[in-house]
Amino acid sequence: MLRSAAEAIALKALAHLAADGDGLVRFLALSGLELDDLRAQAGNPELLAGIMDFLLSDEALCAGFLTAEDLDSPTLHAARRALPGVTPEA
Repeated sequence: MLRSAAEAIALKALAHLAADGDGLVRFLALSGLELDDLRAQAGNPELLAGIMDFLLSDEALCAGFLTAEDLDSPTLHAARRALPGVTPEA
């Protein structure tokens, strides 16, 4: 998957978290970010990777996102692998 496509999915994941409210509050608490910091860094690939990691760590949030965006799990995982912080597969 192209990095640009992965970033687009991660931005949709961020929007999903924002709509959830509870998920966004938990993400901010775990990341230590303030809402203004999140807004300012929303396009940062490292931050987008963190959002994907957070989403993938919560089964209910992840399932809701996949349903809302009509995505499958392999696509979501491919998007995560295209973002920083993952060792390329051998």
